[in-house]
Amino acid sequence: MMAFGEEKEMYPHVLLKSKMLEDGGAPLVRVHSECMTGDVFGSTRCDCGAQLDQALARIAMEGGFLIYLRQEGRGIGLVEKLKAYNLQDEGMDTIQANEALGHPSDGRSFAVAAEILNSLNVKTIRLLTNNPEKVRELEANGIEVQARERLVIEPIEENARYLAVKKALMGHWLD
Repeated sequence: MMAFGEEKEMYPHVLLKSKMLEDGGAPLVRVHSECMTGDVFGSTRCDCGAQLDQALARIAMEGGFLIYLRQEGRGIGLVEKLKAYNLQDEGMDTIQANEALGHPSDGRSFAVAAEILNSLNVKTIRLLTNNPEKVRELEANGIEVQARERLVIEPIEENARYLAVKKALMGHWLD
């Protein structure tokens, strides 16, 4: 496990490294943005916790890396995310709620994940994601995404609308 950020930074990004492939092939990589409600408390309003669990299981079996980025709530922080949840309870979708609070629909950056991979001299990966923006941004920052492998999370009543918005409005590959 390694931390990335300023030396005295209280909440750095974290890299978990599993065994590496014996054949030297492209490692499986999950770039995962922090989601306290899903990752820690098991909220089913989103698919984050389920994605993290699935990614960790695959990385443990196949070898690779989990890059845990400290950019809660698509980059708006925990307090603002909870405010967005309240707006969603009143009928807004996740994008509308973020924008109503003065935030972009997705304010995250995946460039730091590319910096972390570059610092480890990892130039080619198999990326575990449903998000086309992660692929674009990693490739724009010098990481070759040899393959994109999806995370299959079956919708449930609590997250069906959220997943539909990710697919329809954010272009996520959920099929």
